[in-house]
Amino acid sequence: ERITAVPRTGEDDDMLAFLQRSTVGALASSQRVQDAARRYTASTPYPGSALAQRLRTVAQLIDAGMGTRVYYLELGGFDTHANQAPAHNALMRQLGDAVAAFMNDITTHGHADRTLVMTFSEFGRRVKENASQGTDHGVAAPMFLTGGRVKPGLIGKHPSLTDLTDGDLKHHTDFRRVYATSLGDWLNVKPAPV
Repeated sequence: ERITAVPRTGEDDDMLAFLQRSTVGALASSQRVQDAARRYTASTPYPGSALAQRLRTVAQLIDAGMGTRVYYLELGGFDTHANQAPAHNALMRQLGDAVAAFMNDITTHGHADRTLVMTFSEFGRRVKENASQGTDHGVAAPMFLTGGRVKPGLIGKHPSLTDLTDGDLKHHTDFRRVYATSLGDWLNVKPAPV
């Protein structure tokens, strides 16, 4: 067996320095997160769902001034090809209750006007029920936005349940326009390159 020593380069030193800085930064951030969690008192009770508890953590981080501009959470289970009605109702209740608790909490802590919550799905549902009392993947889907500076109400118009494209709803607003508006008007990022 032969062992060969490879000489270090300046590039290796740069990588090592980057890793050291990243590790120190991660440890400091971890300590800040732990300190924020200990000091934070929610102003409203949160439901026991995993989503609600993750939103409570986001409220803690916002209140601690962590500086993170985007938090991304998921709620799975919406792929309802069978027995859709009870599953969908439960999921929408879970989503609504968790977001309501979060909004109440951050409003009380004075952060509502600088917070935007946007919900979206990677797929919509078809109009026609399938043989399993569910619906299959479709094109159009709703997006929900809330925050202290969001004007309430429906944007666009209700989709027709009879004027369809190959069995799919026709969307009124392309979701990319919503993303672009959020990037440009909320995060002050030029949306075109994104």
